[in-house]
Amino acid sequence: FALILSTLAGVAGAADKQYVFKAGDPSLKEWSLPKVPHPADNAPTPERVALGHKLFFDPRLSGDGNMSCATCHNPGLGWSDGLATAKGVKSMVLGRASPTVINTAYNTIQMWDGRKVSLEDQAMGPMEATVEMNMDTARLFQWLNGNAGYRALFAKAYPGEAIDAKTVSKAIASFERTAISNNSSFDHWIKGDAKAMTPQQVNGFKLFVGKAQCAVCHGAPNFTDNGFHNLGLASWGVPEPDMGRYAQKPIKLMKGAFKTPTLRDIERSAPYFHDGSAKTLMEVVDHYDKGGVVKTNLSPNMKELGLSQQEKEELAAFMKALTSPFIKVEVPDLPLN
Repeated sequence: FALILSTLAGVAGAADKQYVFKAGDPSLKEWSLPKVPHPADNAPTPERVALGHKLFFDPRLSGDGNMSCATCHNPGLGWSDGLATAKGVKSMVLGRASPTVINTAYNTIQMWDGRKVSLEDQAMGPMEATVEMNMDTARLFQWLNGNAGYRALFAKAYPGEAIDAKTVSKAIASFERTAISNNSSFDHWIKGDAKAMTPQQVNGFKLFVGKAQCAVCHGAPNFTDNGFHNLGLASWGVPEPDMGRYAQKPIKLMKGAFKTPTLRDIERSAPYFHDGSAKTLMEVVDHYDKGGVVKTNLSPNMKELGLSQQEKEELAAFMKALTSPFIKVEVPDLPLN
């Protein structure tokens, strides 16, 4: 209930917020991302990030030895996979899209249904899931402890600590915290570069926080409220729909509700929504303009917007201004033995 109340409070606050739409205006400072947070017991170090980098790309962490974290979270595909919904063990088609890793460091809760509370908490999840990487974790830790290369890397990253679920999770989380988007045209604009965004994109931002009310859920600074909403997708109308957050918090409002994703680097992570049903940003805008398709148990924030075609195009153009320059991520050299 606390999350619901805070979300509703955020709705009221966003509706009343006043901005000056001029590059560098102080009213825009809340959209500037702070320093990347981390737990007290897992401060980032080069050694921890390097270890996590290798683990993230190592397919030997999966049961069949053919899937890594990067299989579903490819940096070249917006840290997702480009598929409507993910593929798991033996190419099994799963029910939800692979969420982007971008800026998950700022999330206060993880996964589409919020079943994990931190990056450390979620790191082992795909390995343990029988429909995903399907790894026997006892065998995994036996192998890691028997690999001289990994033993040396763990000793440098987490001296005196065991090679187990805790240190594997901390290392992967440390690498994931490097997947940051904070250098977009929008970021430069709020810092004072009047030419960083086009007039069309500035108009899109006005709509985003005004008429379209996108910022009610996709709020400052990471373009998410870390909350859960039923958006009235067509997939909610099937006979046995995905219940989303309700499976974790059995409250009526959470039926069919899914976590609000960040919009940073959104241009790179198509298709969109938890079910991958929107192929383009314009399809996303059209869905919100209609106020959803299936109206049962719809989020209170979902309303018909009455946008013109020009306004829709301005919104889509603004979202593209949230894309930071691509940061190349090398496939690492993995320990052989």
